[in-house]
Amino acid sequence: MATDTVIATLIGGPTVLLELGGFRFLTDPTFDGPGSYEAKGIVLTKHTSPAITPAQLGPVDLVLLSHDQHFDNLDHTGRTFLSTVPTVITTEAGAARLGKGTVGLQPWASTEVPLPDGRRLQVIATPARHGPVGIEPISGDVIGFVLRVGSGPAIYVSGDTVWYEQVAEVGRRYDVRLAVLFTGSAEPRGPFHVTMDSNDAIEAAYAFPNAKIIAVHNEGWGHFTQTQDDVAKAFTTLGIGDRLELLQRGVATGFSWPEQ
Repeated sequence: MATDTVIATLIGGPTVLLELGGFRFLTDPTFDGPGSYEAKGIVLTKHTSPAITPAQLGPVDLVLLSHDQHFDNLDHTGRTFLSTVPTVITTEAGAARLGKGTVGLQPWASTEVPLPDGRRLQVIATPARHGPVGIEPISGDVIGFVLRVGSGPAIYVSGDTVWYEQVAEVGRRYDVRLAVLFTGSAEPRGPFHVTMDSNDAIEAAYAFPNAKIIAVHNEGWGHFTQTQDDVAKAFTTLGIGDRLELLQRGVATGFSWPEQ
């Protein structure tokens, strides 16, 4: 079977550039420098600048925006950046707020975008729960994404979610070969996490047994309580350290991908 290459480049926080067949898509754009943001009594503090600026990034074909209501997933510069991208896919609530032709999807709904070589990339919205049961009215709507060409293997981007039954359902429905997990065990509101911790990432690794795992959204912000190294230690302790690909900020990493 012929193989493609998926290239992943961590820009910072939840922002990853993914490239497949000459098509370039970006997760949750955050491009501001260090600073603090306050909304509804919660202060989020960013400590690092992005590894790549929008000017350095070049053209992007698609943005996968898990949600628009939190600054650590869409900051001021990221919001401006959206206007330069042909297609933005997010929640239905987010699309209503952003307007300008943004595509809003409910969980398990899908859309397609053309690839440069004539193939079509299917983008499927996946369920996400941004914290423990009962958090939904506080956190607002969030989605993740599955991406695949035809009926081929899938890339999964979790968005801001903890591990729960609907994330497991992604593994039952799709042959996930690359899983980009938003980890960091974020605790912006007190002693409970609203993104995946190391245990959640391990659950995902077993739910997606054929997938290489990438752990992002675990550096650069003050409300993260676990790092990529913490995830790596947990994986190594359980004998699955080889499943985890440790991305370095600004460095492109390639993954072999079956063509469809």
